[in-house]
Amino acid sequence: MSSSLRPNLSPGPQARATPGAYPSTPGEPASPETVSSELSLSQAVYKRRAEYTVSRKIRIKVGTWNVAALSGTEKDIGSWFVGGKGVSESLSVHPFEDPIHAESIEDVGHQEARRRKTASTTPLNDPGFLPGGDEIGLYVLGLQEIVDVSSTAEALKPYNDPHPSRRWKHAVESALPGGYVKVAEQQLVGLFLVIYAAPTIAPTISDVATTSVGTGLMGYMGNKGAVVARIVLGGCTRIVFVDCHLSAGVEKGNLERRDWDASQVVRRARFSPVYNGAGEVEEASDSIGSEDVAFWFGDLNYRLEGMPGEDVRRLLMLHTKNEYWDGGKSKRKIDAELAMHNSRYGHDCTEDDSSSHTSSSNHSTSSADTSMTLHASEALDPSSDPASLQTTLASLLPHDQLHQQMRKRKAFHDGWREGPIDFLPTYKYDVGSVGMFDSSEKKRGPSWCDRILFRTRRDKQAYEDRVHKDESIKKRDDEMKAHGIDDPSANEEDVLFDYDPANDGADDDYDDAHDLDSNTTAVGSEDKLHLEYYTSHQRVLSSDHKPLDAIFTLTYDAVDPDLKAKIHQEVARELDKAENERRPAVTVIVDHHDEGNNNSALAIDREGVDFGDVRFDSPRTRHITVANTGRVPATIGFTDRIVTSDQAAGAAPSWLDISFDRSCDQQQPGSEPHDIYTLEPGDAANVHLTLHVSDLGLVRNLNEAKAHLEDVLVLRIHNGRDYFIPVRARWLQSSFSRSVDELVRLPEGGVRQHPTGDNANGVKWSAPREIFRLTEAAEELTERAVAEWGMRCADDEKPPWEHHTGWPFIHAPTDADSEKQKNKLKHLVREALDTDTPIVECFPAGTSSVLRLEAVAETLLSFLASLSDSIITAALWAELLETSAPASKKKSLSIEEERLEILDTLTSSPAHSTSFTFVTSMLVKIIAEIVAVVSSSSSSSSSNNQQRVQLRGQLEDSYASLFSDAVIRAPPPAVGTKERKGRRERVLKVFLCD
Repeated sequence: MSSSLRPNLSPGPQARATPGAYPSTPGEPASPETVSSELSLSQAVYKRRAEYTVSRKIRIKVGTWNVAALSGTEKDIGSWFVGGKGVSESLSVHPFEDPIHAESIEDVGHQEARRRKTASTTPLNDPGFLPGGDEIGLYVLGLQEIVDVSSTAEALKPYNDPHPSRRWKHAVESALPGGYVKVAEQQLVGLFLVIYAAPTIAPTISDVATTSVGTGLMGYMGNKGAVVARIVLGGCTRIVFVDCHLSAGVEKGNLERRDWDASQVVRRARFSPVYNGAGEVEEASDSIGSEDVAFWFGDLNYRLEGMPGEDVRRLLMLHTKNEYWDGGKSKRKIDAELAMHNSRYGHDCTEDDSSSHTSSSNHSTSSADTSMTLHASEALDPSSDPASLQTTLASLLPHDQLHQQMRKRKAFHDGWREGPIDFLPTYKYDVGSVGMFDSSEKKRGPSWCDRILFRTRRDKQAYEDRVHKDESIKKRDDEMKAHGIDDPSANEEDVLFDYDPANDGADDDYDDAHDLDSNTTAVGSEDKLHLEYYTSHQRVLSSDHKPLDAIFTLTYDAVDPDLKAKIHQEVARELDKAENERRPAVTVIVDHHDEGNNNSALAIDREGVDFGDVRFDSPRTRHITVANTGRVPATIGFTDRIVTSDQAAGAAPSWLDISFDRSCDQQQPGSEPHDIYTLEPGDAANVHLTLHVSDLGLVRNLNEAKAHLEDVLVLRIHNGRDYFIPVRARWLQSSFSRSVDELVRLPEGGVRQHPTGDNANGVKWSAPREIFRLTEAAEELTERAVAEWGMRCADDEKPPWEHHTGWPFIHAPTDADSEKQKNKLKHLVREALDTDTPIVECFPAGTSSVLRLEAVAETLLSFLASLSDSIITAALWAELLETSAPASKKKSLSIEEERLEILDTLTSSPAHSTSFTFVTSMLVKIIAEIVAVVSSSSSSSSSNNQQRVQLRGQLEDSYASLFSDAVIRAPPPAVGTKERKGRRERVLKVFLCD
C-alpha cells in the first residue's frame, strides 16, 4: 500500500505499507463528558461541521485503457486522456453539444497510413471534443497490461517493475497543465492506477490509501486482479477507484471466473481506517462498499453472448466501412471480408433488405447485402431507423454478459451503474486501425470488454433495501404456501388494489439513467453525481483496445478552513467554561516520615515524598492519600512522566513501584494513564510507593554518583489538573557492585565513612576486606551450625545439606515468614559489611546458627556475583585458557599440577589471587565440616567411607557449579558452551578435591 499525499485534515495514521492488509482499529475514545483533552474539543467542533462546510463542484475524468504491452502507446495518452482527442463523431451516438467539423480533421485513411510508434496516432487537426486540461479537477487513469501479463515470468515476479509505470507517469505529467499533483498511485504487475489533482483540489484531499488484490494464477498472482485507491475529498466525501483486469475467455467457465475475480477484489481489498474530524475511526471505512462514491473501471473482459462473432463483426463493419473515403489497408480488409461473406451466401440484397437485417436481433443476417454502405435516414429518428448505428448497438447490448450478470445478481448488481453505451465495442481491433476488427486467424468477436461503472452510497442502499423487500415477500409467500395458499395474489381484491401502474418497472435491477439524485455521505453531507460524457476514443490506433473515458460532475460538501477556525475558537471558549464548572477537585496528602519532625502529614506542594536513607536491596515504603473533595466523581491515575533521553519511560522509574489499596477500573489496553481509579465524592484512596534498589547496574551508578534517586510522578485527574509529586531518597553507599581494585583501596571504617574510596594513608589491602570477612564468618558459622545440628538433630529429620547439595548457599524452599526473616538477616549482613562492623555479632539474640549461616552464605554468593570485574576477570580467564594445557594433556596432569598452573596465572593480579584463595579455602572447610558430621553419624566404617565419598563428590560438584559463574567472568559463550562451562567448574573443582 502506498500513499502519495497526506494533507493534515485528519488525525488518522498513514496508509499501511502492505497491499490488502487489514488495519487495526484503536479502541473507542472516551466520551467528551469525561475527558478534558484536545480530542473532546475536536469532537465538539465536529458536531458543528454543518456550519463550516460549503458546497463545491469538481469534474472527475476517469479513463481506462488496455495497452496490450505495446510500445508507443504512451505517446497517445496525453492527446486522448488529457486533450479529449480521438473521438469519432460518426461512430458514436452520443449527443454532442459542439459537433466536430469533420472537414478540418485528418481523414482515417491518411491517419492510419501516418501511424508511427514514435508519435501520437490521434488524427491531425483534432481540437479535442471532450473537456480536458484545467477544466478537470481530478484525473484518474487506469491502465492494463503495461507489461506482458501473458508471461508466466512476469506474473510470478516477487516485485513490480517500476520502469513501465515511470514511463506512463512521465507521459501523463507532460500533458497535464502546470501545478497538478499526483495524489495516489498503485501498480500490480501490468495494472497501473494513478490519480492527479488540480492545484486547488490537492490540499483538500486526505486519507489517501491504496492496495492491490491479485486474482490471477492460483487465485492470487497479479497477472489478473485489481489496484484500488481510496481518498477523502474536502474532509467529507470518501471516494474509491478500482482499476481491474478480470479473467479473459469466451467459455462459460471464463464468465464464472470473471464474477469470482470481482467478488475477490471486494472481499480482499482493505484500506487504513478513516478518521473523521472528531478524531474517531469512521465505522466500516476500510473496505469497498463503505465509501460515498465509487468508480470501477478497466478491462472487465465481459463478452457478447449468444451471437456468432462473425455476424457481430459484419454488422459493425457495415458502419466502420463508412469511415474510409480514400481507401487504405483497413478499407481493403473490410471490403474483402464483406465480399467473402456475400459470396458465401451467394446472393445480393437490396438496401431495404440490408436495413431490415441490420435491425434484427435474432441473427437472421444471412440474406443481408454485405456489399452495400449504410446511410442514416434524415427522415427517421435514429432509434427508429433500422440502418442506424444506434439500432445496431441496441440489438447487441442485450447479449452483453455484464448486463446479463447484473440482472441475474451474479456480479456488479449491488447498486453499480453504467452510462449509456453509445459507442462501438472497444475490443478487438487490428493495431493501427480505426474500424477493422480482428483480422487475424482467430477473428475474435467484438465486445465491450472495457467499462466504467459507478455507484453512490444511495445506490448501494437502494439495492440492499430491494433485497430486503424481496426476502420479505418470499418469506410471506412461503408462509402462505405453508398454510395451503399456493398463489398469494389469488384474491381478486388484492390484484385490483395492490397494482400501481405508476410504479410499474420501478424495481428493475438495471437502469441506464445517468442523472443521479443527491447522495447522503457517511458524515451526513449531501453529494450529487452527474455523468456528463461516456465514450470511447475510436481514432486512437496504438492498441487492440480503444481507450474509454467518462467525465463526471460531483457536487460535494467541503470543509472551509477559515470557517472551521472560527468555529474552533468559539467551541474552545465554550468548553473551557463548561470544564471549569464541572472539574473534579482532589486533595493529595503525603505521610511524612521524619524522625526529627512530629508533623505526620504535610501538603504535597511543600514537601513531596522523601524516602530518607535507602540501602541496596532494602525496600522502603511511603504512603499518599488522595481524597475526592469535589462534587463530582474523580478519576485518577499515574500517567507517563516527563523523562530525559537517558531515562526509561513510564509512570514511575524502575526503582519505584506504585500500588493502590483497591482494584483499578476497567481500562483499554495502551490508554493513558495506565491504571485508573474512580473516587466518589468524599471517598479517599491510599497509594503505596515502594522504593527498591536491586539492579546492580543502578547500584554502580549510584555508588559513582552517576544516578540519583530523584524523580517527579504525574498524578492525572481526568478533567482536572495534574499533580506533580517529587520523590527523592538519599543513597547510602554500598560495597556491592564495585570492583576488586576499588574494594582493596577502601580504608577501615567501611564504604559508608569513605564513599569516594579515598585512602589518605595509601593502604592497599591484599584482598577486599569484605570477601575476607564474609568467608571468615561463613567458616565460623558453618562450624557452629553443623555442631548445633549434630547435637539437636532427630532421627526422622533430614539435615539441610540433604535438602539441597548447594547448602548453605542455596537452601530448600521455606514458608513466607522464614523468607521474610532471612531477608532481614541478609540486610543486617550487608549493613555490617558497609559499616565495617563484625558480621557474626550483627544478628539478633536467639537467631539459630543455621539461619545465620544461610544469610551470610547467600550474601557472599550475591556479593561475588555483583563484583564489576569478578575475582577471575575476563582478562585473567582468557590468559588461563591460553596458558592451560589442552584437554588431552590435562588427563596426565595431577590435581596439584593443575592447581599450580592456575595459581601461577593468577599471580599477575595479587588481589584477585588472594580473593580466590579465600573463597576456595572457605569452600574446602565447609565441605570438610559437613562430611565430618556425616562420618560421625554412620554406623559402619565401610558405609561411612562410601557415604563420605559420595557426599563429598556431590558437594564439590554443586559448589563448583554455583561459584563458577560468580567467581569467573567469562565472555558470552558462542560455540562450545558446555566445554567452557565445564572448564570454569574445573578451575574451582581442582581446589575443592580432597
